[in-house]
Amino acid sequence: MNLALLFDEDFVTPDRAVLTGRRLAHLHSVLKVAAGDRIPVGRVDGLMGSGEVIRLTDTEAELQVTLDQQPPTALPLTLILAMPRPKMFRRVLQTCASLGIKDIWLINSYKVEKSFWQTPWLSEDNLRENLALGLEQAKDTVMPTIHIRKLFKPFVEDELPGILAGKRALVAHPGTPTPCPVHLDEPAVLCIGPEGGLTPYEVGKLEEAGCQGVHLGPRILRVETAVPVLVSRLFDACR
Repeated sequence: MNLALLFDEDFVTPDRAVLTGRRLAHLHSVLKVAAGDRIPVGRVDGLMGSGEVIRLTDTEAELQVTLDQQPPTALPLTLILAMPRPKMFRRVLQTCASLGIKDIWLINSYKVEKSFWQTPWLSEDNLRENLALGLEQAKDTVMPTIHIRKLFKPFVEDELPGILAGKRALVAHPGTPTPCPVHLDEPAVLCIGPEGGLTPYEVGKLEEAGCQGVHLGPRILRVETAVPVLVSRLFDACR
């Protein structure tokens, strides 16, 4: 936790916040703070700054908060991602949040098993928790927006054209003729398929909507690896 992310419900006054649970445990066991210490903090969808520990017990930590710094700039990227396997979904979410992706669409695909959509990790609380973990890692405060679309064809035909308007649109798929571009300086949409890959029909529908097929070479990568590799190649994400 490189930054303690503060939610509205944490604030007891405009400049004081109380931490409990996971964040409190981190203060005790990892940072080993004491009263008077200062830690990096940030308010969700707001400014970053520092918090002075003014009271610390086994059940809560009260911070005097000063917020005076802007969060890092978001990537100009919309990510359209076929629903990953639940066991890797949490890691993918955290990675997306850490990289500065703010607009994420989870869609269905032929090779996405129906059971994937039943995972408890899709609950509002679990989505918020995992996105918060990614933001805390990267020292960011702006919470990504998650859109869930369980029907592929209606999404691609009815919504995707509007999402693509004015943006460079790409679908990452092995075997396509064009290498993934680098050093983009424009808004983009990136579509990534499931672990088993998109079907030819799905790639065709995405291309019909305006996406260009691109590849990363002959190696087939797991989704959790492909996401940071593609994003870093496109946008120099570590700038």
